[in-house]
Amino acid sequence: MIALLLLICACNQQLPSDFTKSDKMPHVYPDYVEVTVPVNIAPLTFEMYDPSEEMAVRYSFGDEEIICRGDKAQPDIDDWKQLTAAAKGKAIQVETYACNDGQWTRFKPFNIFVSPDSIDPYISYRLIHPSYTLYEELTINQRSLENYDESVIYDNMLCTEGGKGQCINCHNYQQYNPDRMQFHARHNMGGTVIAYDGMIRKINMRNDSILSAGVYPAWHPTLPLIVYSTNKTEQIFHLTSPTKIEVYDTESDLIAYDAVKNEVTNIENDPNEFECYPFWAPDGKMLYFCSAHFEYPDSVQSQRFEVVKNTYSIKYNLYRKSFDPGTMQFGPRELVFDADSLGMSATLPRISPDGRFLMFTLAKHGVFHIWHHDADLWLIDLMAKRAHPAFELNSPDTESYHSWSSNGRWVVFSSRRNDGNYTRPFIAHVDEQGKGTKPFELPCADADYHRQMMKCYNIPEFMRGPVTISAQRFADVLKGDGETVKYVQKLSR
Repeated sequence: MIALLLLICACNQQLPSDFTKSDKMPHVYPDYVEVTVPVNIAPLTFEMYDPSEEMAVRYSFGDEEIICRGDKAQPDIDDWKQLTAAAKGKAIQVETYACNDGQWTRFKPFNIFVSPDSIDPYISYRLIHPSYTLYEELTINQRSLENYDESVIYDNMLCTEGGKGQCINCHNYQQYNPDRMQFHARHNMGGTVIAYDGMIRKINMRNDSILSAGVYPAWHPTLPLIVYSTNKTEQIFHLTSPTKIEVYDTESDLIAYDAVKNEVTNIENDPNEFECYPFWAPDGKMLYFCSAHFEYPDSVQSQRFEVVKNTYSIKYNLYRKSFDPGTMQFGPRELVFDADSLGMSATLPRISPDGRFLMFTLAKHGVFHIWHHDADLWLIDLMAKRAHPAFELNSPDTESYHSWSSNGRWVVFSSRRNDGNYTRPFIAHVDEQGKGTKPFELPCADADYHRQMMKCYNIPEFMRGPVTISAQRFADVLKGDGETVKYVQKLSR
């Protein structure tokens, strides 16, 4: 009976008949005005940015419509799927009404363009409090983009005991495959966890011949080969700068790990270079990375002090090196983008699946751009050999970690554009020529969810489906002994 009454109420929703027209677009949160979305995206819920007594919203295309009334617009998911399917390749019109002091206002209608390009059904990310507050509670979560289902892949509290905490980071997949993933745990019961077609292993990657265990992984598209950077990372706090925290490396190298042979080797370890953030080209024959030149004086007593003293002069450029899958050997580095010549620093190279575009972040200095308010996304057209800002995607605040969808038509990236403090995932369409659309915030069942949430989204990655291994099973593996990695001078088939 209750369900029937709710259905009748939903079906009898009516728009206000007495209202004043406004020639302004509605100010709504999240800002979904004139965005482009994939045909398989979850319903876009929103509310008035400033509180109103009530709102009414009509989503429509042709003979299809959804009418919502209340304090938020929350379309039924089945109705939404029917509407987006009908509007595929065209646009849904959205009419918004707001009631204040008993008077209704009808705002200028806006469009939600429905791209025929679908998006991968899942993303995963780390949820973390801002690290200048605390980091005890960390989870790697996965979220369906076709609805609002969210679940925990791994929770660090499963291996945290008293004062012995555990940090988790750097989840990564081979070709968007949730059955082939890895992540890294530090401190208590730390190690690198590798899941490969149902088999889960804990690897102890520390070795006297490499700088540290691997982070920032890049899984080869076809081979059981993962390239990592190894970093000695520090952080400092600013007293007056709007950038609250500075994260930097005092040393960093690149290593390659053979997940079948359990062998590791150095592939970039120049003592005067800080190498970081590797990423494979889609054909697996070229490895991209960033690197900053920095020479310590002979009389250096503190590497940390020297880097802090030179924080604003450390600039990273983009490089690449060839790779022969037959011999497992890497070639010399080649310069791809000289950011230093522009007085800038480039990090996080990511190649589109068609090999056409390289997206990266650019800021005035440093390597950890997620904390830099001037960080923007840039694109290099590798065919035309031309670099330019991704104007349509950027905002006045931080844009940082980004990932391409498996079909190369969408990117998801972390942005602080809402409040300057918390990173949220934003998604945008990128066409064959590299032109982007206005980004839209990850849809939530409750439109106000992200304004109330006190954690950051970190490292958003697309997935072809959900990880089915339980968080407890990952924890059980981490609680065991890890396999000790073997160092070799060079990898071989």
